[in-house]
Amino acid sequence: MNKTVIHSKQAPEAIGTYSQAIKVGNTVYLSGQIPLQPDTMELVKGGISEQIDQVFKNLTAVATAASGDLSHIVKLNIFLTDLTDFPIVNEIMARYFQQPYPARAAIGVSALPKGSSVEMDAIMVVDEQ
Repeated sequence: MNKTVIHSKQAPEAIGTYSQAIKVGNTVYLSGQIPLQPDTMELVKGGISEQIDQVFKNLTAVATAASGDLSHIVKLNIFLTDLTDFPIVNEIMARYFQQPYPARAAIGVSALPKGSSVEMDAIMVVDEQ
């Protein structure tokens, strides 16, 4: 199996023993992104809307580093500390995705790293190069 590590300086550095993404064949597994600003490694200021927006920006940066974009995402997992924020996810997600939308799961969790309210990971399929 040929694994390629994907890294983007436009996304937050990994804060543990993981890679931002791993590419195997034409499938890319994007690690969970929380709303850290890449330049400061601090949570974005503001509320849940700003956090969700920053997560999509971070996912976009990693997808771009893997020669793709958000339209290549086939599965998106969303982790929220408050599931009542899910309508806000839908509203903001509509700015980043067009139909056909990826398969998706939304999971309520008790806590996320750094006190974040949202985290997302994804699976993306890109063209063979």
